[in-house]
Amino acid sequence: MKSVGAFFDIDGTLHRDSLMMEHFKKLINDEIIDPVVWHNIAKKTFHDWDKRMGNYEDYLLDVAEIYLEAMKGKSKHHIEFVSDQVIEVKGDRVYRFTRDRIKWHREQGHKVIFISGSPDFLVAKMAKKYEVEDFRGTNYLVDDDNLFTGEIVQMWDSESKQNAILDFVEKYNIDLNKSYAYGDTNGDFSMLKLVGFPTAINPARELITNIKKDDELKKKTTVIIERKDTIYKMNAEVEIL
Repeated sequence: MKSVGAFFDIDGTLHRDSLMMEHFKKLINDEIIDPVVWHNIAKKTFHDWDKRMGNYEDYLLDVAEIYLEAMKGKSKHHIEFVSDQVIEVKGDRVYRFTRDRIKWHREQGHKVIFISGSPDFLVAKMAKKYEVEDFRGTNYLVDDDNLFTGEIVQMWDSESKQNAILDFVEKYNIDLNKSYAYGDTNGDFSMLKLVGFPTAINPARELITNIKKDDELKKKTTVIIERKDTIYKMNAEVEIL
């Protein structure tokens, strides 16, 4: 008998911000990474997004590049210690809808899987916290001395997430037509398209625009908007302003 999968992005879908950003800020606050990196480089990108003058996905990609360079040569052991602190303090800062869906899927006996562009060492800790079956995150490579090399195997783009899902389908004998996926940016487009029950949570403009261009995906996608203490549920025909 085939399994039912439930594939969740984390950043912006479960967690209300980016785990990578939370980790980055903690490393800067602890002066493990030079604060100049933030003030001279990343701050402008953040403020462009914060004032809604920039694109959220562009902002994250810019910060990811800065973060990767800043991590180069750092000890994985030291970074793991900081990661534990980040998850302890920020791991509950999640959307209520998504948290409840994870619980529901687990109660149904579904294979709950996280697929995230955040660093795998953070995704692993969130997977443990929420008792999910398996996970895949961006792999930050280390050398023989357990120091970060500055190289990665990324997991934030649509193609990588599609390949990850297909790996899990084979590993757990998953029926995609009966499965679920949850995402918020265009990097999650392939996850939503692959399954029978896709949900876009607080979707970025690019994602909802592309969903509306695909007649089949548009018909089956549920859109969730969570603001303050209210959750709105609608179909993918939602008007974009």
